[in-house]
Parts: sequence; C-alpha cells; structure tokens
Amino acid sequence: MAEHRNQAAGPARAPMTSSQELGGFLQRACHDLRTPLRAIRAHADLLLRNSGTPHPEASGTHLNFIVEGTRRLELLAEGLSNYSVALRIEESSFRSVPADLLLRAALTKLGKELAEHQAEVICGDLPRVHGDPDRLSQVFENLLTNAVRHRGDAIPRVRVAAEKQSTWWRFAIRDNGPGVEAEYLERIFNPFERLRSGGIAAPGLGLTISREIVERHGGRMWAESEVGAGSTFLFTIPARD
Repeated sequence: MAEHRNQAAGPARAPMTSSQELGGFLQRACHDLRTPLRAIRAHADLLLRNSGTPHPEASGTHLNFIVEGTRRLELLAEGLSNYSVALRIEESSFRSVPADLLLRAALTKLGKELAEHQAEVICGDLPRVHGDPDRLSQVFENLLTNAVRHRGDAIPRVRVAAEKQSTWWRFAIRDNGPGVEAEYLERIFNPFERLRSGGIAAPGLGLTISREIVERHGGRMWAESEVGAGSTFLFTIPARD
C-alpha cells in the first residue's frame, strides 16, 4: 500500500504566511480567474457578431460556455472567500464542542448532494474538541464533499472515526474512491492544483482550506491512499481533558 504518513505528535507545518507562498497563491488564483473570464468574453463576442443571423444551435453552445464559465467564477469566488475566513481564525472563537455535532451540521448542509449520489456516511464515537465550531464543521464538510465528488463507480461510502493518541485526537475520514498515487498525496493540498489521479480530477480549494483550518487549531492534516482502494484523510486536534 502506497502511503504518506505523518506522526500526530510531530511539529505542525507552519500555515501559509510567507510572501513567497502568498505570492504563488495569488498568482494561481489570478490564473484560475482569467481562464473562465477569457471563455466568457470570447463566446459573448461570438454571440454579438452573430446577433443578426439566426443560428440557434451555435447561440445555445455559446450561452452554455458562458453559463459554465460564470459557474466556475462563482465557485472560485466562494473558495477565495472561505479561504480568507480560514486565515482569520482567532482563539477567541474557540470553545468546547462535540465533534459529532460538527459532523451532523456538515451532513445537514450536504444533505441534497449526499442523497443525489446515495452516499453512505458511517460514524463511530467522536470526542469533544476545542476550537472554532464553524470552521471545524467546514473541515468535515470539505472532506465529505471531496469523497462524494471524486468518487469512483461505486456508491460513495465514507467512514468517520477518531482515536486518542497521546495529547491529540486523530480523526480519519476514509472513502471508497479511486485513490491517489503516492507522489500526489501532498500536492492535492496545494491551492488550485489540478491533478488527474485514478481518473479523477482534483481542483479547487477545499483541501487547502481544511488544512489551513486544522493547522490554525494547532493540528496537522495529511492523506493516505492506495490506488483502487480509496483514500483516508487524517487530521489531528490537540486534546484537552
């Protein structure tokens, strides 16, 4: 089994704070914003040029490209907004909260998408954790969304579990998707990364945001996977007895 492992008690990776990291992030964001904007402009220009000529099929094609480009811009804007919130997490928002309550909030928000794909989420006993409830619930939401959207041919099945390890709670979200090659297990956390692993594209900010949230709670996040046998996303949160 090809795995990428980190120890829960090891030093946490520093959140993205350097000018170089921030510059790279903004550059990738601009690239991803420009791509759909160019497509929207190009197809809008074609519609204008052909406005006096009845070509309903061509017009429909151009409109579809414009709608799709707009949808991508909306998703990017939402991702950037969520990332900016993750960067502003402060300990004043932390409180003790049952993790199963955080998971239920995520399941409620994703109810329609989970039902559409007949996704099954199995959960073991979860502990109380100390942190920002909204942001930690967002971690569960992002990881569940990742499992459903990057699924294989089978009905998505996700298992959520937690165990105590020294002074940490270690959470594991395991899916039955196509899996990820070992060399991509770190890159999938990069913002706007576009990989094709196991036949599944993995773009976006969900994993980037989730890791940032966890690290700002003093924990870590990583992935373990075997191609054809699913992936497990793991993260730690300091335990407070």
